[in-house]
Amino acid sequence: MKILRCSAQLQHLEGILRKSLPLALPVFGAVLNINRGNPGHFEVLVDKWPEFGAVLARPSGEVASGDMRHCRRGVTRCPGTCQVYSEHPWVPLGAAPVRAPHPCPHTGTPLSPPLTPALPRPAPGVRVGSLSPSHVDLLNDTWPYGGNARSRRFLAEILGRFPQVCLQDGSGQPIAWVLTDHFGTGTHSYTLPEHRRRGHMQVALTLAAQRAHARGFPTFG
Repeated sequence: MKILRCSAQLQHLEGILRKSLPLALPVFGAVLNINRGNPGHFEVLVDKWPEFGAVLARPSGEVASGDMRHCRRGVTRCPGTCQVYSEHPWVPLGAAPVRAPHPCPHTGTPLSPPLTPALPRPAPGVRVGSLSPSHVDLLNDTWPYGGNARSRRFLAEILGRFPQVCLQDGSGQPIAWVLTDHFGTGTHSYTLPEHRRRGHMQVALTLAAQRAHARGFPTFG
């Protein structure tokens, strides 16, 4: 396995993975986060470079386990790591040019067209704010995979490192939110039951998508 440490290699990998969407989406999101400041302290490993057939994104310094040479085509994802395997080596960058009207402001690589829908307005008495570390227990209680110490640590980490959107009531209390994880994906979106059916999640998701797109992240639904 080879760790990619050079920024040019990582940007080259980003371009290759972009051509392999949606199969490569989790690793692609991790590479995007790494190339834009690496807030999650991740690293990328490949079985060989540049004609690689497997990619692994993991927290820096962890020891890889298992033999990826015999993995079948597909994506394997577990807490803290993300792997993509292919039956054949990935197509080299440049074999199928990506056409887009503007480059990424961070890397200069092409982006998908900008989002055009207008941002829905929050309901009266609702404002756009942000979550704070004091809200981690609320997140842990409302996350389908939460309710334990491990999930609480995970939510506290992504809350402190990655972008999030929160809608608040007039007293400043969260009523709906969208979190982003190490792989550039929405990991916990929730509206409190007493505030549902008022369009809050549409506002939060659209705003999160537009902010992500402005940072060079494609949006999938």
